[in-house]
Amino acid sequence: MDNPISVKEIIAIIGGTGKEGQGLAYRWAKTGYPVIIGSRNREKAESAKAAVIEMLSSSGVKDFSLEADENEQAVHFCNIAVLTIPYEFHDETLLNLKNALIGKFLVDVTVPLVPPKVSIITIPPDGSLGLHTQRILGSEVKVITAFQNISFELLMKDEPVHCDVLVCGVDKVSRETGLRLVEDAGLTGWDAGPLENSIISEGLTSVLIRINKQFGTHSAGIKITGVPQGR
Repeated sequence: MDNPISVKEIIAIIGGTGKEGQGLAYRWAKTGYPVIIGSRNREKAESAKAAVIEMLSSSGVKDFSLEADENEQAVHFCNIAVLTIPYEFHDETLLNLKNALIGKFLVDVTVPLVPPKVSIITIPPDGSLGLHTQRILGSEVKVITAFQNISFELLMKDEPVHCDVLVCGVDKVSRETGLRLVEDAGLTGWDAGPLENSIISEGLTSVLIRINKQFGTHSAGIKITGVPQGR
């Protein structure tokens, strides 16, 4: 894992049956990535696959590679795994997939939200969930955090997204990989530094949820300003 992965490597979305997972699957499949939607339940994975295929077809996309499988099998066949599950299942899921993830990149989209107070920031063990994920998986997995502040409503539309994505990673290669995935999803990404810094993007989700509640919206986001074009 010394070099960034190919832009067309296989992506497995763990817990990809949710709206966030489906939105990411849609955007990556649309740009040519082979995508596997994973779930603990194969039938749910197949159902989510059908929903994403419908979105792709509605957008006129005919050439794509989209499969469905149980989480462990999906991870076995992928080069990049993307974790899109509720916080309460985070650690259990990673422990179950730890061996299958060895030698791969893992993009953790999970946010430490604790219902019912999801608009209040929760500080996870190890200071950030990104660091906590890396500690669970060990050095043989390269952890990246991204997409925590992008709502699924935006991912599922073909309209331009006017929100940015903060990318943190265990090393520079991981962050470059994450930034490429963000760009290929049609979004603007920023290198936000090491996994320690992911506490910022994780916490911002609770702030954005609060803003959405105040204004009756669903897609509040962040935008980095003051940086010249073509940075």
